[in-house]
Amino acid sequence: MSEEQMTTEPETHIPPAADVVEGNVETIPDPTTELESRLAQAEAQAAEYKDQWLRATADYKNFKRRADIERGELIRSAGAGLLLKILPVVDDFDRAIANIPPEVAETPWWGGTQLIAQKLRTLLESEGVKAIETLGQDFDPNIHEAVLYEDAEGQDGKVIAELQRGYRLRERILRPAMVKVGRG
Repeated sequence: MSEEQMTTEPETHIPPAADVVEGNVETIPDPTTELESRLAQAEAQAAEYKDQWLRATADYKNFKRRADIERGELIRSAGAGLLLKILPVVDDFDRAIANIPPEVAETPWWGGTQLIAQKLRTLLESEGVKAIETLGQDFDPNIHEAVLYEDAEGQDGKVIAELQRGYRLRERILRPAMVKVGRG
């Protein structure tokens, strides 16, 4: 063939759907299958990120709730320390009131001193501090501290005397009562 004929003949080369390479059939990848695969991977990754985000959000909420609870406990316990330091002052006032001589009891000065003691008790009550009732109660080692045992008919296991008043701060024991317990 001449050179001219070779160039004028139209080439009709159509790429085959499958090329044969050394006896194996190689297929051309389908673009939709590849896109579906990538979409599935992206959806799985998005679901994983969403799950991690939800967990992080829940962890943060739990942390915030715990921090609020701990902050409240810290404030209450800090207040409890101060209240515990005030209780001996209240005990001193109670002893002074119980042992006042008659000639001093009639003076206006003593009346003012009693008002101070009353204000101190009112302050403690406003903070949630209450005295523990002990006389005639069954001995309870959770709220009583037995310092003496004494023979007493019909009073076995009962508190027969209070040596130092105990106090509660709401439901918690601030200071146990020192008591004398009956035996017999």
